[in-house]
Amino acid sequence: MRHKSLLVFTIILTYYNSHAQSRAKGLEEKVEQLTDMTAKQSIIHLNLNKFKEYVRSPPRDYSFVVMFTAMAPSRRCAICQHVYEEYLIVANSFRFSPAYNTKLFFGMVDFDEGSDIFQMLRLNTAPVIMHFPAKGKPKPADSMDFERAGIHAEAIIKWIQDRTDVQIRVFRPPNYSGVVAFAMLFILVAGFLYLRRNNLEFLYNKQMWAVVALLFCFAMVSGQMWNQIRGPPFFHRTKNGPVYINGGSHGQFVLESYIVAILNGAVVIGMIMMIEAAGGVKGTEAQRSQDGKRRRLQTVVGLVLVCVFFSLLLSVFRAKTQGYPYSFLFK
Repeated sequence: MRHKSLLVFTIILTYYNSHAQSRAKGLEEKVEQLTDMTAKQSIIHLNLNKFKEYVRSPPRDYSFVVMFTAMAPSRRCAICQHVYEEYLIVANSFRFSPAYNTKLFFGMVDFDEGSDIFQMLRLNTAPVIMHFPAKGKPKPADSMDFERAGIHAEAIIKWIQDRTDVQIRVFRPPNYSGVVAFAMLFILVAGFLYLRRNNLEFLYNKQMWAVVALLFCFAMVSGQMWNQIRGPPFFHRTKNGPVYINGGSHGQFVLESYIVAILNGAVVIGMIMMIEAAGGVKGTEAQRSQDGKRRRLQTVVGLVLVCVFFSLLLSVFRAKTQGYPYSFLFK
């Protein structure tokens, strides 16, 4: 009886040892295959079979970040291309960084190539970025919230760091278009000044410089510099129609910045009209009477411009900021 028990124990121990070895071998093969695919492309394109094998099926000791998107032009997802470009920057930054390891991989599932995966995960929108941890199932926090975090590469990296403790430094490829545009503008301005070198009185025109200063302020206040840095889409097209105002406070569309600039310009024009109308009335009695009527009309028009377009600005702010108008409790 004792020999039989020892024999059974030996068989069980041998089975678990061989099973553990096969699991280790299977894991090594999967990591090696994923590493080879990552060496060719930073983002691994996944179909249903690859998704089940590398993302869902054990053994796994690595995390997988997957972007679910719809890149086909027929899907009319303008923001998908922009999110993909930022996601590619993140994947390339990790692949070529000193912190690269085999504990994190990046993948992508396109709806036209993996609609079954969308149905499996019950996804009815795109783009979506999800984190699949090495152990356990994804939690609600493993799905990135673009409305709160944003869609740029820095936001994606911060979210990945919170989920995996992997630190990635963003490396953006150099973009020389701004330098070329600035050089061309400088050449044009220098050429114009050279041609007008005998008549430069326009440089002392205060109204011209005031208009230039206002246009610069409108561009900066509306977020044109943010557009140049982040490169957001012009607008977002959804199944319910185009969306011109980004619903989050951490992002915006290019068209949205134009709208804000126009609204600010209308408010400033209204203020200028009211200031000019309050400048006083001079001249004869008839001139003062006629000029007074014009100034009253100018004041009314300026007041309407300020009230209407400033209200529209508040509406845009309310659409982007949750909890507005703010309320305070006094005890």
